[in-house]
Amino acid sequence: MSTVTEEEANAFMAEFEELVLDIDAFGIFTHNLTIALPMFIPGFGVGWGLFAAWSTGFAFASIALTAPQIAEIHPLSILFLTPFGLMELVAYSFGISRSFILIRAVIKKTDLVPFIKPTVIEIGIVVGLLLAGGYLEFYMIELAQEKGLMDMPEI
Repeated sequence: MSTVTEEEANAFMAEFEELVLDIDAFGIFTHNLTIALPMFIPGFGVGWGLFAAWSTGFAFASIALTAPQIAEIHPLSILFLTPFGLMELVAYSFGISRSFILIRAVIKKTDLVPFIKPTVIEIGIVVGLLLAGGYLEFYMIELAQEKGLMDMPEI
């Protein structure tokens, strides 16, 4: 989790609210997929994954600063205790690890043809995980909103 100023948090929350205003399950899926697919790029994917992790920490810190009730929840508990959080973690792990495997093969000047099939299979698994995770996350958000458990913080 990052340290953010109140100004940074308010700017982030304004962008965040605009982004999620009309998002649906497919929107969640496509957002997560646009984060996950670059993680398969040899070498770059590892750095992209680290940046995505930092961005998530920055987002959580911003939300926690503007909604103090969220600050009481440990960020990793959301990741590890929600099914969609675990699905995203596994999906991103596939991409980052494949990126490392591929860049290692490139550095060792290994023939990349044997890596095509496993990479395509892993991309398929990632798409499936993120599709299911997006719909599950949307369902859980809708359910929480129906029960009055979740309201967007006011800026």
